[in-house]
Amino acid sequence: MKPLRDVGIIGYGAYVPRYRLPAAEVARVWAGGDGGLPVREKAVTGLDEDTTTMAVEAARNALRRAGIAPSQLRAVWVGTESKSYAVKPTSTIVAEAIGATPEVLAADWEFACKAGTEAMQAAIGLVGSGMADYAMVIGMDTAQARPGDALEYTAAAGGAAYILGPKEESLAYLEASYSYVSDTPDFFRKPYDRYPQHGGRFTGEPAYFRHITAAAQGLMELLGYKPQDFAAAVFHQPNTKFPQRVAKMLGFSDDQIKTGLLAPEIGNTYAGSALIGLTAVLDVAEPGQRILLVSFGSGAGSDAFSWVVTDAIHARRHCAPQTRDYIDRRQEIDYAVYARYRRKLHLV
Repeated sequence: MKPLRDVGIIGYGAYVPRYRLPAAEVARVWAGGDGGLPVREKAVTGLDEDTTTMAVEAARNALRRAGIAPSQLRAVWVGTESKSYAVKPTSTIVAEAIGATPEVLAADWEFACKAGTEAMQAAIGLVGSGMADYAMVIGMDTAQARPGDALEYTAAAGGAAYILGPKEESLAYLEASYSYVSDTPDFFRKPYDRYPQHGGRFTGEPAYFRHITAAAQGLMELLGYKPQDFAAAVFHQPNTKFPQRVAKMLGFSDDQIKTGLLAPEIGNTYAGSALIGLTAVLDVAEPGQRILLVSFGSGAGSDAFSWVVTDAIHARRHCAPQTRDYIDRRQEIDYAVYARYRRKLHLV
């Protein structure tokens, strides 16, 4: 898909909470220390953090890089599956906190781990049609997992915010996007259930690998590109192995994905996963470089985007903390502190 008006990223910002739970701690408590570890550690929110507070921090970083007034935004859209309220928009709180209200669209988006890129597609359409000059999208989660479940090793907190605007003002402009969805029950949470369930054999081949490869290949065919035409690629990262494997399936090298592969250090940030990987790449990208971004959301679907970095990246990347700054300010905690911070003791 291509918008009528050329669109680009004019600002971006990341946020990762400081607390880290080593995966070995989960294995120690629930598996006697046995078994392989899907990530090294994961980011965990503190007692005063949730999806809303993290979204506000990322949004403020995006505004610093964009250099526009919050009142110029015509949309603030938040993609998440861990809303602070069951019935109350996260987006209105974020919009109010950053000073974007009242003349602005605000809504929360849902599509599991691709809720953020689904909102990005809509923002591209809003700006690309000429209905608005600037729109903010956020992918942010503090992911949930049943104590002792396989998901608990990786379910993490963090994400990123982007401001879409005219190509002429962008630090990276869009060439095209491509989306691929199907009804695949690989991960879900039924009404009144406290924790989500994963669909066993549906998780890998029929879900993650099928949708990401279809979206990436569809986009490259649309643009006439091959993997070697991209300086970097970011794939949704539920663990360390899946993005490494799908990169090889598509013909991308380890060097092309290493900068945006953050799951080993912060875990799976769900709706923020692919989007925060892109912020890490933009932090070091050079003008003219092409970046592939492919999300995945259970249920299932993938959005693929091709971005080209512009000269503006050099002036704006230092206007806000970089993603690596947040990753490096880690404070390790044990399982007991994690259970307290995530309020799991009364949930079990």
